[in-house]
Amino acid sequence: MRPLLIVGLLLVLLIIGKVFFWGKSDDTPATSGVTNTPTATFVSTILVSSDNSDQLVYSSGTLSPNEEVELRSEYSGRLVKLNLSEGSYVKKGALIAKIKDDDIQAQLKKVAIEEELANQIEARQKKLLQIEAISKEEYEISASRVSTLNADKELLEVQLAKTEIRAPFSGRIGLKNISEGAYVTPNTLIATLVQINPLKIDFAIPEKYLTKVKPGQQVSFEIDGTAESFNSKILAIDPRIDATLRTLKIRGLTSNTNGKLLPGMFVKVKLNLGKEQSLMIPSETIIPVLEGKKVYLKRNGIVESVLIETGLRNEKMVQVLSGLNEGDSLITTALQVLKPGISVTSN
Repeated sequence: MRPLLIVGLLLVLLIIGKVFFWGKSDDTPATSGVTNTPTATFVSTILVSSDNSDQLVYSSGTLSPNEEVELRSEYSGRLVKLNLSEGSYVKKGALIAKIKDDDIQAQLKKVAIEEELANQIEARQKKLLQIEAISKEEYEISASRVSTLNADKELLEVQLAKTEIRAPFSGRIGLKNISEGAYVTPNTLIATLVQINPLKIDFAIPEKYLTKVKPGQQVSFEIDGTAESFNSKILAIDPRIDATLRTLKIRGLTSNTNGKLLPGMFVKVKLNLGKEQSLMIPSETIIPVLEGKKVYLKRNGIVESVLIETGLRNEKMVQVLSGLNEGDSLITTALQVLKPGISVTSN
């Protein structure tokens, strides 16, 4: 039985080997004529062309009050009147707070009595001088006394005025920091006063656009949470360039009659520098790289990588300053799988 089993196993192995060999031999002729040439990748392309379009600069900015001041007292004393409501609007010159002035009022009364007496003495001395009953020096002493009391009175009136804190301009009162009856000094912050109509808008643009901006130029901006666009005008341009960021600071002024805008708001600024003939390409075709930015071109059916320098942009297009020529075939699809040198085809 054992020899028969061994013979059977050998026959089975022989049959399997022949089947494998014949199968391989049959496959070889069928595949021998096939080459491993890779197929070309299909891409979409557009021709680079110049366009006379709006040159837009986008930036971020911040709104700030047209005027802002901290309300403090120049005179130390007890606060006897606090005439303000938080968030309320006040007109220029309105009384905000009053410091106790009893001591100054008493001194003014004393000076007034002394001044009246000094004037009477000076008048008598003047008559005596005219008839040469007294010397000129004696008259000058009485006249000097009148002048001194006048100066004392003016000084007290200045101090009295300092006990009143008035609005230096029309605006809105902020949150108060003290209450009536508190003792205040020049270091005590009573409240803030801000003018929110109009508002200033501060932003910065790259220094290369310095020659394209000027005071009075229109600027538009938007705020988060709304699609509404607001307009402003350039008020002033900083005469210096930021040496670190290489940017130019600009300040605009915008109307806020409806009160929708508040100081401190973040805004998205759009500055239109006018129309210019330039090469414009879709922003999605630009690939960031360590060297800068690149795009893929199709030249003679082969992918070519080209570094470019970009300029202004709008919602969808980017200006190309260098690296491309009008008529270049720009690849717009399959950018993630492309490599320089591979074959591509397009309609």
